[in-house]
Amino acid sequence: MRLLLVPPDTRPPTLELPAALARMTGAEVRVPPARALPDFFTPGDPAALGDWLRTEAAGADALVVCLETLCLGGMIPARRVDDPLDTALARLELLRELKARHPALRIYTFGVVVRVAHDNDPHEEKPYYGEWGHELRAYSTAFDRHARHGEAERAALDDARRAVPPDILADWVGTRERNRALHLAALDLLAAGTLEHLCLTLDDTSEYGLAAYDRRLLEARADALGVWARFDTYPGADEVPCALVTRAVRHGLPPARAWVRYSGTLGASAGMIYEDRPAGELIRAHLRAAGCVPADSVGEADFVLAVNTPGQRQANVQPDLATVDTPWRHLPAFVDAVRVDLDAGRAVSLADIAYPNGAERRLWGLLQALPLARLAGYGAWNTAGNTLGSAVAFGALAGLVRDRAGHAGALFGRMVDDALYQAFVRPEVRAALGHPSPFDLGEARADAERELRARLTPRLEALWSAHFAATGLTLHTGEAHLAWPRLFTGVFPLNVREAAPKG
Repeated sequence: MRLLLVPPDTRPPTLELPAALARMTGAEVRVPPARALPDFFTPGDPAALGDWLRTEAAGADALVVCLETLCLGGMIPARRVDDPLDTALARLELLRELKARHPALRIYTFGVVVRVAHDNDPHEEKPYYGEWGHELRAYSTAFDRHARHGEAERAALDDARRAVPPDILADWVGTRERNRALHLAALDLLAAGTLEHLCLTLDDTSEYGLAAYDRRLLEARADALGVWARFDTYPGADEVPCALVTRAVRHGLPPARAWVRYSGTLGASAGMIYEDRPAGELIRAHLRAAGCVPADSVGEADFVLAVNTPGQRQANVQPDLATVDTPWRHLPAFVDAVRVDLDAGRAVSLADIAYPNGAERRLWGLLQALPLARLAGYGAWNTAGNTLGSAVAFGALAGLVRDRAGHAGALFGRMVDDALYQAFVRPEVRAALGHPSPFDLGEARADAERELRARLTPRLEALWSAHFAATGLTLHTGEAHLAWPRLFTGVFPLNVREAAPKG
């Protein structure tokens, strides 16, 4: 099949990973030219993107497209630009045009409800968020509590509103309302049959807040339109391209069946930091988004989703002995069970969500006793939703892999990023630089990238030698660097190939 992919931005997990997942099954993947896509908080060019889509759609079977990139220049620019709603809706009409011209084109779309960021980030949000983030988060919570619980919450809402300058509050809420209107219009396109499937996800959400309020409005519109068979709304963001690529590639096949194996017997009830629901409900949502269903037994499953959950609740700093690394789970037994699954020939995709923003270091050490190259998938990056969405995609596509070098490259790449970099190298580099701002490295970027390469390269080579060298594949690496002027996301160019025949 031929697939067009319009990502939320150009980071490796949002662009290269979903493309690699499709290509390992034999699909041809086309992505827009760089000028049409966003660069950090600089918007892409929606007009150039529209021209590219009109040209490429004629030869495509499926399109996976981010609404924010199509209509507002990217996921992060959508929180910052002042483009009016009418402009965004006019750009959305391109999808109706493409479907009318090419009725067989399957259009899978996703959008992200504007987050209420946990950090006072002035680059991924409006610049004023760096100063007023705390007060805006308080308003968000108070607004939703009042919406749910009524006048008993009125005083708290009034206090929260008075704490924010009126012009800033109006601008921030207005941006949210514009993006919500765009998502409601996308639901109308879904009901009209223009779209094959629509995911509207919640980034960095919590139990109370404006994101939860928006979700309820979207759910109400879905009720009215009767589109739930082709619609999902749940916590997630960066991993959604992987989920929809999975749907596109598996089109016409029965749903992939997943057996979920937890690191603790109560894993399904574990709490998450950046999601509004426990692990078990989050997993059910991500399986559905990718077109998968839970298996009734491990024997009938198409893949095993092995999930390392915290004992009770995620924590940010490792090790956390209060809520994560507790007697409520048993990591050695979990690793033993994964070994049994691998020895039985089952496809196993491992999702490590005990801590956000990188692998659990203790589990990573235990996993070294397993044949890691035999895993179907691996994920341990950013939020629990990011990890789960990519791990589910790996598992659901495992039975369709045609390019084993492509699969090994995608698998190894996640281990390099999620475990070696995020869990080990990134905190070391930050400490070596004297703990610079997480939002902007400034002049320290070059030093950070030198430290990154010096610390990552020997670990990367050792991991390949220990687990992948015996596969008969060869690894070629490029120069590791940072995606943006901050330590959060690295870029690790990897090229895995079949070994050339001797003689």
